[in-house]
Amino acid sequence: MPIALFALTLSAFAIGTTEFVIVGLVPTIAQDLGVSLPSAGLLVSLYALGVAIGAPVLTALTGRWQRKSVLLAVMSLFVVGNLLAWMAPTYSSLITARILTGLAHGVFFSIGSTIATSLVPREKEASAIAIMFTGLTVALVTGVPLGTWIGQNFGWRATFMVVAALGLIALIGSALLVPKNLKQAPPARIAQQLSVLTQPRLLLVYAMTAVGYGGTFTAFTFLAPILEQVSGFESGAIGLIMLVYGVSVAVGNIWGGRMADRMGPIKALHIIFTALALVLLAFTFTAGNQIAAVITILIWGAFAFGNVPGLQVYVVQLAEKYTPQAVDVASGLNIAAFNVGIALGSILGGVVIERMTLMDTAWIGALIVALALVLTRLSGFLDKRDQLQTI
Repeated sequence: MPIALFALTLSAFAIGTTEFVIVGLVPTIAQDLGVSLPSAGLLVSLYALGVAIGAPVLTALTGRWQRKSVLLAVMSLFVVGNLLAWMAPTYSSLITARILTGLAHGVFFSIGSTIATSLVPREKEASAIAIMFTGLTVALVTGVPLGTWIGQNFGWRATFMVVAALGLIALIGSALLVPKNLKQAPPARIAQQLSVLTQPRLLLVYAMTAVGYGGTFTAFTFLAPILEQVSGFESGAIGLIMLVYGVSVAVGNIWGGRMADRMGPIKALHIIFTALALVLLAFTFTAGNQIAAVITILIWGAFAFGNVPGLQVYVVQLAEKYTPQAVDVASGLNIAAFNVGIALGSILGGVVIERMTLMDTAWIGALIVALALVLTRLSGFLDKRDQLQTI
């Protein structure tokens, strides 16, 4: 594999770290800036909205640019966004920094797969994409708990300074190692891109993605204050628990992909969403006991991101059938749907905390995931109906 791939992997690592490390720092930021927990939780929501906008809109606007030029511009914006977060004197300035960083995130993952496959022969394309996305997985296992530890011991601003440094190294690596003349497919016409938004079957999958992720992040956004205030953990233990969660996510992501390959995405998603709803419901009762809480979080991690491979494969399968001229656009919109779910789930969690209690986020999240299960069953029914009609 070309060494340029590892510049992309480091970029994915830095981006994954800055997206999810905020979860472990919500109580710290809230206390330091003098805002409420729901307000601090908005830093998760607004970042995700930046990703949701950046993925389809900015990718489309830069469709005619050279891929390397887009990559360098995006990583420069990422570094600037994290430097602004490091220097942010107020809550509003931190929000601005998070939105800018989210925009960079959205474009990077929209073009990253294209760049990765451009670096290798056709028979190694899947491996190249897997190597790049390893950065995101490793971020959950190491970057997020380490960033949480740095933020709690040296101040949350130090975390963003370290991430900015990682982004700068990735930017320099990309500038030196990624070739200029990457193969590039012609950008889809506007009409072709819009056709994705008028296809009911694809819209149903986007709803499954947004609702499934929204349920998880209703509670996950406020995991740190739950562990401190309900479970009774010291703030220093949060980073270690995030490490446990990250390891579980890495295993669950691989396991979810194999399950989707073996039994098909719909059956796999049915199992994963069912288990995820049950785990969130259980966390409502286990959070008060430290051992039970950690065990529940370990199981939660295995299912929380295990749906990603199945959802991505499923949307590509349907796009190849209904909008074959815009498969990349359809896939990019599913990335946007993930982040719309994160944003809405985080906002809902904040509303629940203001009007109810911290632990109500867990069972309400379970109900939302149950809705994703209903949508999944509906999509599976439509698949079977279509198969019967073609016989």
